[in-house]
Amino acid sequence: MPRYLWLRVAIVVVVAAVSLWYVYPPRQRINLGLDLQGGIHLVLGVDVDKAIENVSERTAADVRSALEKKGIGAQVTRRGATGIQVQLTSPPALADARAVLAEFPTLKGGATDPGAGRLEADLVDKEATRLRDFAVRQGLETIRNRVDQFGVAEPTIQRQGENRILIQLPGIQDPARAKALIGKTAVLEFKLLDEQADVQKALREGPPAGDDLLYGRRVDRATHAESRVPYVVQKPVLLTGDLIQTAEVRISDVGEPYVSLTFNAQGARIFGQVTEQNVGKRLAIVLDGNVNSAPVIRERIPSGQAQISGGFTADEARDLAIVLRAGALPAPVQILEERTVGPSLGADSIRKGIASTVVGSLAVVVFMLVYYRLSGLVADLALVLNLLVLLACMAGFGATLTLPGIAGIVLTIGMAVDTNILIFERIREEFRLGKTVRAAIDAGFRRAFTTVIDTHVTVVVSGLILYQFGTGPVKGFAVTLMIGIVASLFTAVFFTRLVFDLIYMGQRRLQTLSI
Repeated sequence: MPRYLWLRVAIVVVVAAVSLWYVYPPRQRINLGLDLQGGIHLVLGVDVDKAIENVSERTAADVRSALEKKGIGAQVTRRGATGIQVQLTSPPALADARAVLAEFPTLKGGATDPGAGRLEADLVDKEATRLRDFAVRQGLETIRNRVDQFGVAEPTIQRQGENRILIQLPGIQDPARAKALIGKTAVLEFKLLDEQADVQKALREGPPAGDDLLYGRRVDRATHAESRVPYVVQKPVLLTGDLIQTAEVRISDVGEPYVSLTFNAQGARIFGQVTEQNVGKRLAIVLDGNVNSAPVIRERIPSGQAQISGGFTADEARDLAIVLRAGALPAPVQILEERTVGPSLGADSIRKGIASTVVGSLAVVVFMLVYYRLSGLVADLALVLNLLVLLACMAGFGATLTLPGIAGIVLTIGMAVDTNILIFERIREEFRLGKTVRAAIDAGFRRAFTTVIDTHVTVVVSGLILYQFGTGPVKGFAVTLMIGIVASLFTAVFFTRLVFDLIYMGQRRLQTLSI
């Protein structure tokens, strides 16, 4: 008897048992891709120039603050997308202002007009490039955090090119809500209402200098009718949403959902100062340019807690809490490409994919039985084990099965059978040369082994290249192909040889070989 025969039998049994455990039940263990279970496919474009404009605005505010600390009066405004302009109230202070600008390493000097007391500066090119890249990477992470909290299983979120983000959300039943959640800029600002301004006059003639005209939504509790309410809001931002520590959905005494905010230590300190200095005034809570609510500040709030209400539904409040927890997008995004795959189309793809796999497998099984007889039956058993191990590996690794992945499975079936054919034909040649059954089997497996290894390594290398440089569907095909090839190497060399040893390599001296 061959050495370690029963150990090899035990290994095969363990592999088959573990594979069954991983695979069953298949619909719960194997993740289906967008093309198989339906969902939404989006390509988003990130407005990286807007991100740079936002940084320029903040830099202008920082320069203004630094000049004020030095006692230099100036008006600092943004110039273009990447520059700022400093207009001094006293031209002789030009040298001191230039020294203040030199303290900002991200700025480089621009045009200067000493007579008018005006100087300009721009973001250095390296910093502008870094900000563009950061806007896309930060947008990617923010969207990923939102999708994770939204509860989508196995989403695909990855960068495409310089300023695009690919999103695939399998199994989504409400595409409109998903798009609203993903694309929401979620810029949260706290501003004071200008209660001295005449709202009707602002509607006719525009808001006073230093103010903005914004709108809020009012929902009638009895009729649920919505109306737009105008507000005149002061431009200075007292507090922003980037200081939020957590956001949760709560239910008010009248049964209306609202979002409860808790600021971090810095935010709590600033919020305490804002409420202390503005008791009796109305504080507008502005989200993406819309006033969600404008409560009256009754007293100082040192706890760093606030709430946003505005006639939300439960889903709207939950989605708002998600985007506030996940953070604001660093730049606006717009949908460049959108495809929605219905569940029925996905089910049809599954049926056709399974049908192609079954038909291909049956054709291979019949051919091997007719052409190789008992040895063909052994190859068919190896093929079944190969498919089982392949699906188990996909379930274990958490890989997503797509339509190209099914194509990879069908190709794997052909590759697995091809490996057996190489071995069987080599055994046939050895047997025709007059060798005994045992000698022919030993020589056939030994001499075909090098060729088998070469073919498998070649396919694995091709799969690695496809996985490295391909996108979603191509990667799915590459993953299935590589796993299937490795599984076929185990089943064709290890399992098939084991079955041959059990049948032909015992104490009996067989004179014929069913091949």
